[in-house]
Amino acid sequence: MNYLKDPKKIEDTSFEIITKELGEKNSRFNEKTSKVIKRVIHTTADFEYADLIEIHPKAIDNGIAALKKGCNIYTDTQMIKAGVNKRKFIELGGEICNFVHDEDVYIKAKERGITRSMVSIEKALTYEKIKIYAIGNAPTALFTLIKMVEKGISKPDLVIGVPVGFVGAEESKEALMKIDVPYIVTRGRKGGSTVAASIINSLLYMI
Repeated sequence: MNYLKDPKKIEDTSFEIITKELGEKNSRFNEKTSKVIKRVIHTTADFEYADLIEIHPKAIDNGIAALKKGCNIYTDTQMIKAGVNKRKFIELGGEICNFVHDEDVYIKAKERGITRSMVSIEKALTYEKIKIYAIGNAPTALFTLIKMVEKGISKPDLVIGVPVGFVGAEESKEALMKIDVPYIVTRGRKGGSTVAASIINSLLYMI
């Protein structure tokens, strides 16, 4: 069997195919936006993301600037944490944080009758170095973060809001786009941890 084995050649060929199949849609995106969208398509093999991704005008530059300063990223799942290019991220001096499985989070969530994702966001807001939030799974986490921004408790440099699912996912992303914070979202039900990780990686690869 004859097939590509070189990792770099495989990736390069994949992006050549993506660019070709996007066709005229390529002209709709500037260079940085195109890199984000193509990275998501590369991860998912789903060209619908070219129409679903919405990017705030300041989102990409804000995200890159924060990463260059060595900011921390909060992720709502371990899968996002696992999917980020750690070598590149560690070189910049950052740390990826996830508190969902912390014992204190579990106890508080159970006492209050709310999701651990909500309590985890509240905990994340106490860490000044966390400047980027990546939500790929829990709409309740995104709703909580939105509420904190509206109250003036938090002002993230970037919110990657791509929760997947049927209950609250679409609504949370629409709500995010209505507040004063740079965002990258996937409209509708689609999204997930792999999408969130691919967006973070697209920013890292632009540095």
